Amino acid sequence: MATEPCDGCGRRVRIAGGIANLWSFGGDEAEGLALELADGSEFLLCYDCIEELPDDATGEDVAALDEQ
Repeated sequence: MATEPCDGCGRRVRIAGGIANLWSFGGDEAEGLALELADGSEFLLCYDCIEELPDDATGEDVAALDEQ
């Protein structure tokens, strides 16, 4: 399973899918999601950061996560 840094907090996030998991049947345990926000910006965020975002979040809200 591949990992990438969370765009909110910088923590490494496991990404489900891809060729590495093609033959595994144990299930994918992703630790975050790639999101397109209301302003059209896209981010990879861990579940903890996603929970901190307000409804109709924007890129400014993601930038504010790093300051917390």
